[in-house]
Amino acid sequence: MIGLWKRWKALEARGIMGINRRNADYVLKYNKRSLYPIVDDKIITKMRAIEAGINVPEMYGIISTEKEIEKLDEIIGGRTDFVIKPAQGAGGDGILVIADRFEGRYRTVSGKIVSHEEIEYQISSILTGLYSLGGHRDRALIEYRVTPDPIFKSISYEGVPDIRIIVLMGYPVMAMLRLPTRQSGGKANLHQGAIGVGVDLATGLTLRGTWLNNKISKHPDTTNAVDGVQLPDWDGFMKLAAGCYELCGLGYIGVDMVLDVDKGPLILELNARPGLNIQIANDCGLTHRAHAVEARLADLKKQGISETPEERVRFAQELFGHVQPAEI
Repeated sequence: MIGLWKRWKALEARGIMGINRRNADYVLKYNKRSLYPIVDDKIITKMRAIEAGINVPEMYGIISTEKEIEKLDEIIGGRTDFVIKPAQGAGGDGILVIADRFEGRYRTVSGKIVSHEEIEYQISSILTGLYSLGGHRDRALIEYRVTPDPIFKSISYEGVPDIRIIVLMGYPVMAMLRLPTRQSGGKANLHQGAIGVGVDLATGLTLRGTWLNNKISKHPDTTNAVDGVQLPDWDGFMKLAAGCYELCGLGYIGVDMVLDVDKGPLILELNARPGLNIQIANDCGLTHRAHAVEARLADLKKQGISETPEERVRFAQELFGHVQPAEI
């Protein structure tokens, strides 16, 4: 018992945030329950982002009832690739990624051949709430399939890598690149076996990673080093993340983004209860950074001023970055 207590005190001294502290001091304190639907429903998030002029994957259509499944052909049109996902899904469950067509059927990103009827059945399952939070009836979203930037080819297995940035009251505090693996089935989900790689907030340079809660330096499938990779348009990612505070009104969120080869940084979704593995990937705790932001906010409040997203990004990069950033 004494050993556990000492270990806990050591983690606390390093600023490691536990789930109880996250929930009590940040999620409950800064996230109004009335605003949760904005981030828990991907369609609402997307519509709000479009209205705000924030880049997101193009939405092809929405299916809300079994009757509307008949519209699938019309929504898909002549497209050879697209994504179908539950609006209120979590953890990547229920998402179907179509990469091509084959002999009147469809080929998923993993190479599996599926029929039109199987896609309709998947949509029907989504509508029943099979993948939704709380098991409630849901809607199916059909949207643009992101093509990842070639920079990820050597450090990712199939799928689409994504970038998560934790944002506190509009200030980015920590970032992580999530890389699909064979074990994760090509999904960028840490719980399913994806890799989490820390990212320097100042420069967008990747640090070492974590896989199944163990520190690693190489991707298990490609065997290439995951650290030292310069993420393109990093300031663009940081500005997008910072601006999501005004987008949803929630004070403590995880902003999930992707880098499309043609369209650049795009927002995928927002999370009101972001996980804590990002600390392992960065070998750094969230608590000290969160306290620094809260101190900044208190100081600005005394002065009666607030900062723009660009100013919030600059503050975060100067304080939390390993290397000083260039001018934004």
